[in-house]
Amino acid sequence: METILLTGFEAYGNTAVNPAEHVARLLDGETVGNASIISRIIPNAFFVCIDAVREAMAETGASTVVMMGEFGGRAMVTVERIAQNFNDSSRYGLKDNAGVALQDAPTAPDGPVAYHSNLPIRAMVHAMREGGIPADISDAPGTFCCNHLFYGIMHHIASAGLPVRAGWIHLPHLPQIAALPENLGAPSMSAETAAQGVRLALEAIVTHPQDIDIPLASRLQV
Repeated sequence: METILLTGFEAYGNTAVNPAEHVARLLDGETVGNASIISRIIPNAFFVCIDAVREAMAETGASTVVMMGEFGGRAMVTVERIAQNFNDSSRYGLKDNAGVALQDAPTAPDGPVAYHSNLPIRAMVHAMREGGIPADISDAPGTFCCNHLFYGIMHHIASAGLPVRAGWIHLPHLPQIAALPENLGAPSMSAETAAQGVRLALEAIVTHPQDIDIPLASRLQV
């Protein structure tokens, strides 16, 4: 049986409860198709997070790595297409959980400008929509720890020549975070609904060695 490594970031910044951590815990140990899900909660800290996922990849021997984080302001589960070699957490007024802020700094000084996810992202979004979960493709992963980890793992896979498929999923705020005064008006999604979306996305990965070749309309604005 194949293994999917599913990672979720811990709480960070103004998000005391990260949907990615909740979803990772909900799906840990499940089976989708011929693959078992092994979840890991990852520290929200520059470079430390990359090391943690690399160690989990070596430990589990996963053939697929799906990483998750929160993107406040989005109303859908979003599958990222691109990871960029650029960090700027100061634009968000955020430091990582180790107190570090990066500005205009690369993740890998010798790395390319960007990597594309090698997951079947259209098939993932299509499966979620067919299952009643709002979902979309995103080309904007941000410039904080989510994009940083996404890029770092894609760079590791490319540099080591690993036969691993990997990519990133962003989740909306949980309702209790969207209900905070500073977030009023922000969209939210329950952990259970987000978990069902991710479950459908993982099933699509297992059943689609190659992505589907159909256009998917997008309404993503941020």
